[in-house]
Amino acid sequence: MKLFSAHIEDLRTLYISNLKKALDMEQKIAAALPDLIENSTDPELSDAFSVHLDETQGHVSTVESILRSHIGEAATETCKVINGLTAEASDAIKDATDPSVRDIALIGAAQQVEHHEIAVYGTLRRWAEILGLDEDAALLESIEAEEENADAVLTEIADRVNLEAPVQQ
Repeated sequence: MKLFSAHIEDLRTLYISNLKKALDMEQKIAAALPDLIENSTDPELSDAFSVHLDETQGHVSTVESILRSHIGEAATETCKVINGLTAEASDAIKDATDPSVRDIALIGAAQQVEHHEIAVYGTLRRWAEILGLDEDAALLESIEAEEENADAVLTEIADRVNLEAPVQQ
């Protein structure tokens, strides 16, 4: 239940509101990735999560910078979607008893996050273009490309790890 309305009456206000949600999203992902690193048993997967943690910390800084340039602060609004997706990853860590199954579950959860991020940054980039915010658009496109790359890396790892898990007969 929402107590206060954001009063979004134009594209610029919508853009800023969603940048704030993107910042919240990236901060929550940065907080969640160390658990994924710690709980993954496949070295390549752990390395991929570590690389993406570094990228995510850069995304936090970039989105903070964009927000400061527009509103003078790096404020956040709650990203409800990422709360659910990170809860799914946390559940996967707890629920999977076999290490290879846990790795598969972590890849699946991480790819769901990546797909959400790709959608968020693609949308923000397009809105920035419409608003004539070329510098923002370039920064957001760069983040979007890193998210797409992270998803591709996870797919490559999944192609191998998925075959290593036990299958019930």
